[in-house]
Amino acid sequence: MALRGNLRDFSVTQLLNLINLAKKNGTLIVEGPNDKAHVSFRDGKLAYAQIGQEDNRLATVLFRANKLSQGQYRAIQSRVAHVSDKELGLLLINAGYITQEDILINLQVYFTDVIRRLFTWVEGFFRFENEMMPPEDRINVRLDLENLIIEGSRQLREWEQLQDEIPSLDMALKFTARPGTNIRNVNLSVEEWRVVSYINPRNSLKQIAVAAKLNDLEIRRIVYGLIQAGLVELVRPEGGAALVREGARPLPPVDKEEQKSLVNRLITRIRTM
Repeated sequence: MALRGNLRDFSVTQLLNLINLAKKNGTLIVEGPNDKAHVSFRDGKLAYAQIGQEDNRLATVLFRANKLSQGQYRAIQSRVAHVSDKELGLLLINAGYITQEDILINLQVYFTDVIRRLFTWVEGFFRFENEMMPPEDRINVRLDLENLIIEGSRQLREWEQLQDEIPSLDMALKFTARPGTNIRNVNLSVEEWRVVSYINPRNSLKQIAVAAKLNDLEIRRIVYGLIQAGLVELVRPEGGAALVREGARPLPPVDKEEQKSLVNRLITRIRTM
């Protein structure tokens, strides 16, 4: 089965379904606009996953999952950083720090999270390499894909709905003028606060997404929630500002007097989080 193509034509969920049904061995390589992912399979089951140069070594995965203390993690980094994940796993098990089951469960959680992040990739290219397997020094898992495929299908339906609601990221946002609406009384996530801090009719959604480091699905999901809450509304961008590219200057600051104090408060809060 030769797999190669564009994510616009074939979603990650559909690719997983094909790999699962064909019980494939090999690695799926997905190249998005900003990163590249490698996902390996054995007999159609998830074995290994990594996005870009993200540190997915065993010690880091266990530390982030609170299975290793900061002292244990530092000791591993300084004393046995040269050993492979397989060797480290045996050392940790023999020392009584962790069980084999803990290692496999936490790796499964991490690899599953990588797949979930891939579900948000709607732009890019993919190819499947039959002969490419995970690095030999890394620990593999054997995780069925059925539940992930179901989850991905649900997310695909959400993406289609969000595209209908917000068809273009070239639109901008402005705060609504509804009486009694006070955004300070709304419980927003860190990502939502970041988006709110850039709201300005001169800033397109695409610019805001770049500045807030959000992909197309994430920015649409947040904006849709803000619209449904009656906090913002879509407008055409003012001034025809060019789209922000990676490495370009920051977005223009908010210039409306009634928004300056709000944005300053939001930025201050974000920096302290």
